Amino acid sequence: GSGYSSMPMMTWAEPPDDLSLSDIEIHIWRANLDLPGDQVQQLQSWLSDDEIKRADRFYFQRDRNRFIVARGRLREILSRYTQQEPGELTFRYNQHGKPALDHTIRRDRVEFNLSHSQDLALIAVTRISEVGIDVESVLLNFTGEEIASRFFSPHEVQAIRTLPPEIRQEAFFSCWTRKESYIKARGKGLAIPLDDFDVSVSPGEPARLVANRADPDEVARWCMYRLEPGPGYVGAITIATGEWDLKYWNWKWKRTVSP
Repeated sequence: GSGYSSMPMMTWAEPPDDLSLSDIEIHIWRANLDLPGDQVQQLQSWLSDDEIKRADRFYFQRDRNRFIVARGRLREILSRYTQQEPGELTFRYNQHGKPALDHTIRRDRVEFNLSHSQDLALIAVTRISEVGIDVESVLLNFTGEEIASRFFSPHEVQAIRTLPPEIRQEAFFSCWTRKESYIKARGKGLAIPLDDFDVSVSPGEPARLVANRADPDEVARWCMYRLEPGPGYVGAITIATGEWDLKYWNWKWKRTVSP
């Protein structure tokens, strides 16, 4: 595989009640993080002590609540695939902080990744391989040139500079989400230097891993998709190369009632 993927049709739909996940599917969930207080409390009741401690580190209440909702939604969504209660799911983390379900208590493999920006979260769920997802809010009046020149590869910086000025801002965030989704799929976070590899940068071209100087074989190993999370946001997902069926779900709040 070249790591090149054509853009699939992206329609965000309500999930069916009898949701199932086949071996070739990637489910991408979109969730709003700004909820009324009672719903935030419901979601918080499912979180682990560790997650509550992480939430408490946020200075602003709004950011704290958004973190709680993102983690609660993640648990709620994963519970649909694992037939476990959201509050019973346990996570383990690798040395770079990437979470995974604790497979010691599970038979079915479910891989997932979560990203959130402002009031929007994206969650990817699949049985295929490690997966990485990223969403970013496109900040107004922010070109990203200084950050790009510090962190992106020279090839990417040059590619962004050759684009028309009016799309450079979106190109910066497109490049950022593609790079983030790749290092998250690898599970190594910033242990992978951002200038060690190149991704496509133009908002209009398919997302792909163009080069990896540390390991050229990586290009054939991974495929990327550009995501359209909603107005003012850009996103990307990275997964093992192959023919996959991507499905896009909106998460709708359902109050859970214990029997």
